[in-house]
Amino acid sequence: MARLAAVLMLVASILVSGCAPLIIAGAAAGGAGVAVDRRHADVQLADQRIEWQASGRIDAKLKGQAHVNVTSYNRHVLLTGEATTEAFKLDAESIAAAVPDVKSVVNDIQISAPTSLGARSNDTYLTGLVKGRFVNDQKFNPLHVKVVTESGIVYLLGLVTQKEADDAANIARHVSGVRKVVRVLEYIPEPPPPRVK
Repeated sequence: MARLAAVLMLVASILVSGCAPLIIAGAAAGGAGVAVDRRHADVQLADQRIEWQASGRIDAKLKGQAHVNVTSYNRHVLLTGEATTEAFKLDAESIAAAVPDVKSVVNDIQISAPTSLGARSNDTYLTGLVKGRFVNDQKFNPLHVKVVTESGIVYLLGLVTQKEADDAANIARHVSGVRKVVRVLEYIPEPPPPRVK
């Protein structure tokens, strides 16, 4: 129920801010994201499996002691959220690292009580704003950068060139309400310049 309320708040805020065409265009594209994703299809599936397994195992072991979000991109895992103690934070990292195929874990869980629904809804809203700016600024393909927001901190994940990383971080940094931008990116070589005939 809480998740439905957060989604409805995000949709309403997007409609009010005039970003509805972006949502509609994204929905119409359907599976286009898979086609332009720089990860192989089997890696995309592995990332989904890693997220499900890590989330399930963390929730089962730390229920009530932590609110942990698990994001996997190219088998690198980002942990965000809150844990009541340092020990629970480290437990979450160990659990995620033990999931098959995980290459590395970035543990940015904060030691605090779980955030409120209002704070989480604001993070969802900020993620939408950052993604919308990526589309509007047209500096790179926005499908190449995954955005995760936790307590006003924007995390950027993806397989990107240095220029794409710099552009994404600069755009996100200037979105109102963003407190900090953290790069959790893998870099690929810049494409060669087009040949002149």
